[in-house]
Amino acid sequence: MKRVVSVSLGSSTRDHRFETQILGQPIVIERIGTDGDVRRAEELMRELDGKVDALGIGGTDLYLRAGNRRYLVRETAKIIEGVKRTPFVDGGGLKATWERWLITDYLPNRKGISFRGRKVLLVSSVDRYGMAEAFTQAGADVTFGDFIFALGLPIPIKRLTTVKVLAALLLPVLTKLPIRFLYPTGKKQEEVTPKYGAYYEWADVLAGDFHLIRRFMPDQLRGKLVLTQTITSRDVEELRGRGVWILITDGPDMGGRSFATNVLQGVIVAVTGKRPEEISADEYLQTALRAGFEPRIEELNPNTRPDWAARMELATAQR
Repeated sequence: MKRVVSVSLGSSTRDHRFETQILGQPIVIERIGTDGDVRRAEELMRELDGKVDALGIGGTDLYLRAGNRRYLVRETAKIIEGVKRTPFVDGGGLKATWERWLITDYLPNRKGISFRGRKVLLVSSVDRYGMAEAFTQAGADVTFGDFIFALGLPIPIKRLTTVKVLAALLLPVLTKLPIRFLYPTGKKQEEVTPKYGAYYEWADVLAGDFHLIRRFMPDQLRGKLVLTQTITSRDVEELRGRGVWILITDGPDMGGRSFATNVLQGVIVAVTGKRPEEISADEYLQTALRAGFEPRIEELNPNTRPDWAARMELATAQR
């Protein structure tokens, strides 16, 4: 039986284990949180190396990206330096391909959910640069919230060219900081501090990493579309209670939760038997399709469906 394990700097209360068959192969998928303990994450990586078919890292990235450049996150690199035998993934292989395909192809062409003209708040673009490009390509009005959600500075960014310039200036320094200064880890993932409500209110769509979306979210999110990942059943009820119209996750529901992209990438690595660097962008996409990784789409509050969604649905029906 194949085994994929994601070691996360997030809360252990979100741990999950799921057994299934993918492309005819039995597989165990696990997420193990270390409650923000970087040393424990290092130890787990060393303990699991050579004993599982793929290792992922959650609660951080190995690289942040903008344009064609990528910036190594120093503390993440230290966590994985003991991994010598097992293929390692951080989700980047799917963020650049699968998420782009969902936004520009699958959702508008197969589900009638178009982002053209929609106001999108993408909480972090350097974490998901493929998503940032996809929303721009789809004709959305995008606000990139990197300063707001990672650094707590109320400075919205409106252009991808600005993201690239600022990334080149700031990421060589920021990626040397401890992860906890850039991203909520451990028990911080369980905290919600309502803040920057005007940006949430402005948006039709809240997109990107769920812990960043959740970090400052207000009590009311009536009529919003949330496109994210790493969702538990508790998160779903939290969004439902805030009036969110529809929830879309990158991957399918696996035993009551949607895993992060590093887990889904690890599954592809495990079932193909290839190392991540041997898998092309197109092979990631095609393998995900064959594996049935259709996104989870759940209308949480049909009564809060916004006017723009009703108009979009009518236009789709008339084509």
